[in-house]
Amino acid sequence: MTELSIVIVSFNARADLARCLSSLHQAPPAISHEIIVVDNASTDGSAQAARDFPNVRVIESSTNRGFAAANNAGIRQSSGRALLLLNPDTIVPAGAIDRLLAELDRQADAAAIGPRLVDGNGHAELSFGTMMSPVSEWRQRRLMRGLERGDPAMRSQVDDMTRQARSPDWVSGACLLVRRQDAEAVGLLDERYAMYTEDVDFCAALRARGRRVLFTPAVEVVHLRGRSAATAPEATRAAYRRSHLAFYQKHHPALAPFLRLYHWLRPL
Repeated sequence: MTELSIVIVSFNARADLARCLSSLHQAPPAISHEIIVVDNASTDGSAQAARDFPNVRVIESSTNRGFAAANNAGIRQSSGRALLLLNPDTIVPAGAIDRLLAELDRQADAAAIGPRLVDGNGHAELSFGTMMSPVSEWRQRRLMRGLERGDPAMRSQVDDMTRQARSPDWVSGACLLVRRQDAEAVGLLDERYAMYTEDVDFCAALRARGRRVLFTPAVEVVHLRGRSAATAPEATRAAYRRSHLAFYQKHHPALAPFLRLYHWLRPL
């Protein structure tokens, strides 16, 4: 059995995808692995760019099915005992994947793990958090906006937060390693999420089975955050709102009507 299946979902992210695959090709994991790229009906030649790399299997979708559904398509055609969901706008340093899997294997009660994500300048991203709610979202956004502004105090706070190993409610789907048996036990990712919040929901499902989610600062992966979204900002914002509302309808149904009203009062 293959030890690891790496699943990358791409939509019009040819340059980022090629960079990500180059990092995996130049310093591949030592364990047995396969790389599956699921192309969500890109029009920029992403699928062909992926085929230019050896040992990469490409699944082409005729329509953009969304992030969760595309990941599930890749998982269903994979064979690894562990699954690495990886964004195309990541760069994976040598040895990072092997260390990440070793960290997960050390803790049998854990279903999934995420690494410390940093941007191209080495600044830490807040890539984990508590279960999504109005209060936790406000706190997360406050920190994220501070990072976007380059606020030194916020950067220092996030740097400190991401230097500690912990068991948060969720870790980012930009680089999320999960045991296949756990992913299959929760029915894979919920396909109502086209983009965003699917990682929070997926981790919630794993935790509902009594399994832990881990964050480790011992492994770093570069995440060039937002590059794919920048190619279609209006569509990205609309997809986020749909996923955001779907999340509240599922996890906080009493609050969903208020969120729907908020979206109506603040159109895109």
